[in-house]
Amino acid sequence: MNIKITGTGSYIPMTIEKNEDFNNHQFLNADGSTINSPNEVIVEKFKAITGIAERRYAKSELNNSDLAFFAAEKAIADAKINAEELDYIILAHNFGDIKSNTIQSDAVPSLAARVKHRLKIKNPKCVAYDLLFGCPGWNEGVIQAHAFIKAGIAKKCLVVGAETLSRVIDKHDRDSMIYSDGAGAVVIEESSEEGGIIAHESASYTYEEIDYLFFGGSYNPSLDQDVKYIKMYGRKIYEFALKHVPDAMKSCLDNSGLAITDVKKILIHQANEKMDEAIVKRFYKLYNMKVPEGIMPMSIYELGNSSVATIPTLLDLVINNKIEDQSIEKGDVIIFASVGAGMNINAIVYKY
Repeated sequence: MNIKITGTGSYIPMTIEKNEDFNNHQFLNADGSTINSPNEVIVEKFKAITGIAERRYAKSELNNSDLAFFAAEKAIADAKINAEELDYIILAHNFGDIKSNTIQSDAVPSLAARVKHRLKIKNPKCVAYDLLFGCPGWNEGVIQAHAFIKAGIAKKCLVVGAETLSRVIDKHDRDSMIYSDGAGAVVIEESSEEGGIIAHESASYTYEEIDYLFFGGSYNPSLDQDVKYIKMYGRKIYEFALKHVPDAMKSCLDNSGLAITDVKKILIHQANEKMDEAIVKRFYKLYNMKVPEGIMPMSIYELGNSSVATIPTLLDLVINNKIEDQSIEKGDVIIFASVGAGMNINAIVYKY
């Protein structure tokens, strides 16, 4: 029995926020003091490090569960299945539904339940639940779906990653330029075809690393400090990722029984261009190899970091030839890898 992705879908919001749109922001240091650089310099340095030139924000009338539904609907259509056949809907996110210009998260009922409702699925044995695992949440949902199918508990699963990070950012924090909105989804099912999920690896580092990503008050001390926004210690995350993600990828690949030369693509969480390049470089260094050209498709330049949505969105774009000079062919071996709040790490070796 092989367990494969049979359908993909994504939703990329229409509103484009370019780097120059941040030129009039009031960026502050963590202690509330003024940054002694003009915004144009701040933005230019930001682009040099992250690679991000623009990002997408959801329209004000749409919530995270709406984005998830749009992506899910496309994945189901692409898989050519009846939604009533789904045994599980696993929806990875971090902040629930947050209506535009509000500060309260709404996750009851679960976002997965809302997506099931929007899909008009009547089958009560289609179990819908949310998964909070930081940015690696979609990967972890795929791993759980694989386990359900392998155990005979399910035959068809829908795994969605969706987020509206634009609604949890502190506009006085330079890191706010990283985050974006979006959704990606896949249908996973038992298949007689060769390939599918071959190996996976997950880990949670929660001792010293627990607060590398956290919720904190605005850098503007005049604002209500009880209102919280997504915050991070960027340098610590960078060092953590470079230390642990390549090792997790290597362990996963070695357990798959495949060789490093079999790998055709690495779809890594779109967090930061320089960090992703460094992770992949260090991964290949573990095999005493240089990084092959074109091995790592990237969407971060135009789409920014949409957390759990980056990998499934990137997969959908590459499969549908929406990224220049990037494609996935039948038989290609792919590694999915991610790192995020927890701190959590995971990797999947997959053969198309």
